[in-house]
Amino acid sequence: MDKQNQTVPGEFILTGITGRPELQAPFFVLFLTVYAVSVVGNLGMIVLTKVDSKLQTPMYFFLRNLAFIDLGYSTSVGPKMLVNFVADQNTICYHCCAMQLTFFILFIISELFILSAMAYDRYVAICDPLLYTVVMSPRVRWVLVAVPYVYSASVSLITTIKIFTSSFCGYNIISHFYCDSLPLLTLLCSSTWEIELFILTCSVFNLVSSFLIVLVSYILILKAILKMNTAQGRQKAFSTCGSHLTVVAVLYATLAFMYMQPKSSHSFDTDKMASVFFTLVIPMLNPMIYSLRNKEVKGALHRMWKNLCKIPV
Repeated sequence: MDKQNQTVPGEFILTGITGRPELQAPFFVLFLTVYAVSVVGNLGMIVLTKVDSKLQTPMYFFLRNLAFIDLGYSTSVGPKMLVNFVADQNTICYHCCAMQLTFFILFIISELFILSAMAYDRYVAICDPLLYTVVMSPRVRWVLVAVPYVYSASVSLITTIKIFTSSFCGYNIISHFYCDSLPLLTLLCSSTWEIELFILTCSVFNLVSSFLIVLVSYILILKAILKMNTAQGRQKAFSTCGSHLTVVAVLYATLAFMYMQPKSSHSFDTDKMASVFFTLVIPMLNPMIYSLRNKEVKGALHRMWKNLCKIPV
């Protein structure tokens, strides 16, 4: 790109999910439904784990934060994507793009480490049940969620500042349906190796460290379960981990699909579909998984519904 044409664009044009006009309306209805279910499910999980007296345990404290994160990163992308389905031109202002990138990175990184904290919580609950409430004290819980939030915010701000203080060329079309770091890098005139190195280093650290925490936690959990004498005890232990394992498996399978494709089969359309699943479908699935597979959550939902029915209209 010609470095003499460096400028600060007033807005960016997003290519969107599809360029076919006949698919805009069906996609709008589909993704509006997905986003609405995600918002209701995650808000419901936040309220339920906050107000129900039987869900005031460390596990549900982490689940409440997971629901908040899912709500956060789906909302950073979903509403703007829906507007672009019905708008004449898929544009996003310069500062709005920076804000979207900041919040998206913040919530995505936080999700990885909150799931790691939840794996550690399950490890303590199964391998050291007598000291569970002592080890997972309110102070420890807050540290386990505060550190990921602070770290994620730092990485997010550094990435966004590095990109948006660099020199943009005149070209302002982002090959995506939201402002992501890699498509934005292609629009820069200045050297991007420092930013790319920072993003790569952080991405590898985030994925590897969070995955290792989950992996080691579940290896130790499996060893503890195999040492249990009764089938009932083993079944109960597996049931407490089932929902979390399902959520972790879906998330990491999606990440693996997005970032481990061979270059020969790699395409922007595939990236977009994987990103849709990552940004909208996973936040919708997580509260469903915890609701359908967890007896305590289903019991809390039943109690809340009974209480709502008692309220006079």
